[in-house]
Amino acid sequence: MIIYGLNTCANTQKARKALEAAGNDVSFRDVRAEPLSEVELAALIAEFGDLLVDRKSNDWRALSDLLKYSEAEDLLAVKPKLMARPVIKDGDAYYLGWDEAVQKTLLPS
Repeated sequence: MIIYGLNTCANTQKARKALEAAGNDVSFRDVRAEPLSEVELAALIAEFGDLLVDRKSNDWRALSDLLKYSEAEDLLAVKPKLMARPVIKDGDAYYLGWDEAVQKTLLPS
């Protein structure tokens, strides 16, 4: 299992802690320190589309209009911090966020 996110993101930290406590072998990748490759980013865009861009963040609001209306792939390649987090890869399946539905799927009852 791989978690993509930021070390400083509270949701990413909660997901990582819960998944490890449930006995999962979890790898973590800080997308700011180690940006996604074009192939990895393309796979995530194919899975989540524009949902992969966190449009609620202060970083999003600070963008110029030109950047705000860029394609998600181009935007995240330039500003990886704008990725919605966490993204969790479990085998061939991808999950976005750490809401109740994702927790129900990935954590034992």
